Amino acid sequence: MAGVPTTPGPGQVPPAQLRVTTQDREHVVEHVKAAYAEGRFDKFEFDDRLERAMTARTHGDLMPIMTEIYGTQVVPKLGPPPAAEVRHERAPESNERLGAAIGHMVLLLGVPIVAPLILLLTGGKTSPYIRRQALEALNFQITLVGASILLPFTIIGVVLVPIIWVVAVVLAIVGGVSALTEGNFRYPMTLRLVK
Repeated sequence: MAGVPTTPGPGQVPPAQLRVTTQDREHVVEHVKAAYAEGRFDKFEFDDRLERAMTARTHGDLMPIMTEIYGTQVVPKLGPPPAAEVRHERAPESNERLGAAIGHMVLLLGVPIVAPLILLLTGGKTSPYIRRQALEALNFQITLVGASILLPFTIIGVVLVPIIWVVAVVLAIVGGVSALTEGNFRYPMTLRLVK
């Protein structure tokens, strides 16, 4: 029928006056997020583009955002951004799992911080798995020692310290078992000071 706008086919740029759908807005938002993650603009520019994308009514409102991201020569069709390259980490070997478990469970011997730190500085250089587990154990143990030093300054803290240590021992066992089974255990209420 003459005079009735048609939906553009694949690879065609839609007319500027064509109203956008929620999906069109979301696709542009994904492109904006991907460009921000790549460091192509700062937080202020990110917020501005995000607001413009979310309040767009027509393709004419969305196309300038895409042009700002990809340049004036080519305006890509509105679709999902290119998928980021996914790096698959190899499965940890048994010695890596054992080392990671020791980093968690050494707390049972009453020697916090030292073992995960040594593990991080040695095995963490060659194994991403050991590094991730040692960082988690180290941050938890730093938080635990800090709480044990600071809490006794309060009356209720004196009562809480033994309870915290009992819970910490249980969590260290859970973390160690999780490391042995290639789990991704995260300690609760932990200050992650070491990155």
